Parts: sequence; C-alpha cells; structure tokens
Amino acid sequence: MTAFSSSPDPVSIAHAGGARLLADIGGTNARFALESGRGCFEAIEVLSCQQYPTLADAIRAYLALPSVDGVSSGIRHAAIAIANPVTGDQVRMTNHHWAFSIEALRQECGFDTLLVVNDFSALARSLPHLGEHRRQVGGGAPVPDAPLGLLGAGTGLGVSGLIPCGASWTALRSEGGHISFSPVDETEVAILQYAWREFPHVSSERLLSGAGVELIYRALSERAGRPDSLAAPEISRRALAGECAVCDAVLEAFCGMLGTAAGNLAITLGAQGGVYIGGGIVPRLGERFVASSFRRRFEHKGRFSAYLAQVPTYVITAEYPAFLGVSAILSEKLGAA
Repeated sequence: MTAFSSSPDPVSIAHAGGARLLADIGGTNARFALESGRGCFEAIEVLSCQQYPTLADAIRAYLALPSVDGVSSGIRHAAIAIANPVTGDQVRMTNHHWAFSIEALRQECGFDTLLVVNDFSALARSLPHLGEHRRQVGGGAPVPDAPLGLLGAGTGLGVSGLIPCGASWTALRSEGGHISFSPVDETEVAILQYAWREFPHVSSERLLSGAGVELIYRALSERAGRPDSLAAPEISRRALAGECAVCDAVLEAFCGMLGTAAGNLAITLGAQGGVYIGGGIVPRLGERFVASSFRRRFEHKGRFSAYLAQVPTYVITAEYPAFLGVSAILSEKLGAA
C-alpha cells in the first residue's frame, strides 16, 4: 500500500466519518487515494483513463483493487479534482471522452457527498501546504498575504490563482490555458505560423502541453530543413541526453514560452506571493529547466521587469499535491476543521 502524510500525527485527527475517497483526474491518468485522517493519504493508485469507458468504471476498479478493498468499505464522502471547467451538474472533459452528471455519479457510487472541482482550483488550494515540496527558480521573495499564481503543463495547460480572503483563501476557477498565444521573437512567430496550419485559434495550451511539445518539434524541425515528428517523451529524452540539437531547442522554446505565460499571470493577479509551476512536464526537466530561459523570460516585461524580479517562482515537487487541495475543499464542505 502506498501512503504519504502531510500531518505529523494523522492517527490523532482521523476522520470521524471514516476514510474519504479523493481523486485527481487528468486527460491521461486518474489518481486515487483514501484519506484516513487529515493529510494522511493511503492506497494511492494511478489508473489510465483510456482503460475505462466511464469515470464510474474507474472508481469501481480502484475500490476493487486488492490494495484498496480492505480499507474502502463504507466510504461516505468523496471529492474529485478534474481537468475541466466545473460550472454545474454536467461535466464533459475537454481532453478526454468522459462525461457525467455529478449527482448521478454520486448515486451510482453510493456516496453521501460527492464534490467535483476543477483540478487547478484544487492544486491552488494545496500551495500554502506544500512546505519543502517546492523548488525556487530564480530570485525574489514572497510578500505575506499576497495572491499566488499557478500554472502547469501536462496533457493541457492549467491555470489558477489563490487569493487571500480573511483567514482563508479563494481559488480561482480559471481556464487561462485557452488564452491566445502571443509570440515574443522570430522563432516563436515561426512556430505560431506553423501552428496556424493546424488550428484556426492557437491557444497557449496548444504549445504549452505534451501535444504542444510535439507541435513545437514539428515546427522547428521543418524550419531546420528536416521535417520530422516525435512523441513528447522522446523529444525530452533526446534533449536531456544531449543527442539532438532540435530537441534541445524545443525544450528551450517551451521553457521560454512558459516563462512569458508565468510573468503574464503574475502581473494579471498581482501575484507577489509567488508563481508556482505544476503539471507533469516541468518537474521531469530538473536542472535543464533551472538553466533555461524560463526565469529571464518571466522577468522580461519592459517597465515591469523590476516588479517581476521581486516575485519568486517555484516548481512544485510534491508527487500528489492535488490531494492536499481537494482534501481541504472537501473538509470545508463538510464543516470540518
């Protein structure tokens, strides 16, 4: 059984109503856990979304796993963070085929409570609880009680923010990944012109995502006179191994674009508490990301460069940070401390 805890003494604060089911659903993977007490996550499993016709099927498959079955009986409360806007009862995923009614899913699974929230709203709620599970890139220092910014590239591009609200926080329900992409140099203009061949509207997500890494590669390989296509994991592998100059240029372009997007978010939100980078791509880049143009591009805002130089940027290093956020949201829903 896989487990981790953000609490020094999870046994003393066990949930009175029994273990809670938590899930973080992306376009590629569905991550599940049982929370036996505040911040104590057990039976963590990652399932492939493609393997299950519906989200209900994936939930049932998780609860039936040998590592889960013995501790999953009688679950009353559940919370799901999902990579999609959540504006009512009906949810239809943007980057996957799952669609469902929240109330119908609650009844089908037999839960008393089923809370469904946007995944980056949940991830945003985790930011004050990350502790040492973050790595600062560049300079700056956080201003207390100031907004925080969040964006992360994976199957798509998630964007959110965390706004101080008295003694608590409010997470923004943002779909900022779908804003129009704006190039800042000739290379990015060429990438955008290439992308226009495939998409009438090129959003930031079209380039700052796994599929975006592949699109940038196609654009730059053609620009180099050697048209080619590669899968994103192979592009990253070749770049990090020093085997391919075009692949390295792809990662550099990706990191620079992300830096510009992060700087835009910092200015838009006044995120003087810091901007956090999540998602599945950046944490895997390690030192290559630190050495990239990300931070330079983050600060490259003309008259606001000095302002942004004071704003810290962090890479989230926690393996399952969304569980922290969705747990906090569910606890508030249930009126727990």
